[in-house]
Amino acid sequence: MFKKTYLFFLISILISTAALAQQSLDVNFNGFGFLDNREYKAFIPRSRTYSGTRTALDFGLNLDSLNHFVVGANALHEFGAKPFFGKVDPIAYYKYGGTNWNFYAGAFPREGLLSDYPRAILNDTLRYYRPNVEGLLARFQNEHFTETGWIDWVSRQTLTQREQFLFGFSGKYKPQPYGPFYVSHYFLLMHDAGAEVLLPNDHITDNGGGEIRLGLDFSHKTVLDSLTFEAGGLFSLERERGVDGFKTPVGFVFKAYLSYHKLALYEEFYKGQGSNIIYGDSYYSKPTYNRIDIIYTPFLFDRIKGQFVASFHFSPGQLNDNQEVFRISYDLGRKVLKRF
Repeated sequence: MFKKTYLFFLISILISTAALAQQSLDVNFNGFGFLDNREYKAFIPRSRTYSGTRTALDFGLNLDSLNHFVVGANALHEFGAKPFFGKVDPIAYYKYGGTNWNFYAGAFPREGLLSDYPRAILNDTLRYYRPNVEGLLARFQNEHFTETGWIDWVSRQTLTQREQFLFGFSGKYKPQPYGPFYVSHYFLLMHDAGAEVLLPNDHITDNGGGEIRLGLDFSHKTVLDSLTFEAGGLFSLERERGVDGFKTPVGFVFKAYLSYHKLALYEEFYKGQGSNIIYGDSYYSKPTYNRIDIIYTPFLFDRIKGQFVASFHFSPGQLNDNQEVFRISYDLGRKVLKRF
């Protein structure tokens, strides 16, 4: 009996030691600078210049190759603003990273997880002013299929503050891993439950939308570096509970992207009923919209990317709305500080 107990404790110590030997502490530093000048006659309140820089520093505790805890901060400075850091977003999350499954819980960066959402549903200023998701995200992926589900709390309910959260899912299916054809979809809904004490004529609302696309990817099959085409449908959902049912405008979307070395061209076209998606790009509230991006990437080094984008927006009555953007991003990667 003593030998069995001793052997059990010896095995337990060896297992614990092996587990500890896999632990490590790492650090990551990354940043993002932007200068985004918008000349919008169609939407005067959005006709302004967004400029600033974000810097993020975080530390990770890796229990093993699958389980990770990360804490840090992401700070925003808008050029010319005082105090220097106008807003600091905490980073604090748990991550499980497996071969097929990934899971995040806490306040974690949206870049690389939800940054592929169409602008019609999630506008691009979120990258400037709301870099984190605060909630949960789960992703499954294999060589044919990727699906992501998430929930993001926007506001916590108090006597005066409204309870608001976003939830959604997105995915992509490729019948042949190296074939050109694929199907992708995106969806989100914002639930606005109001404050604890609703004001007169104030109602719980739901607002969101989705896209379903058929795509062809000929990247690296021509002299071009990238060549993709997508076509499908955009729909939106909007209701005021107790007042009306869901309004469901729909429309047709077409997108094309091509790149060769440092130059790229992006074309985006919409035709249909105007959609009012709160977190989406306002141009999609128009019945017709066309956007052309001319993209130049002057430098692309390891972990550093600088890019100029000239955008031209065409909507009914407005044929000369334009936008000029310069962005630079850098990520030093995760550096191991100590192994245990």
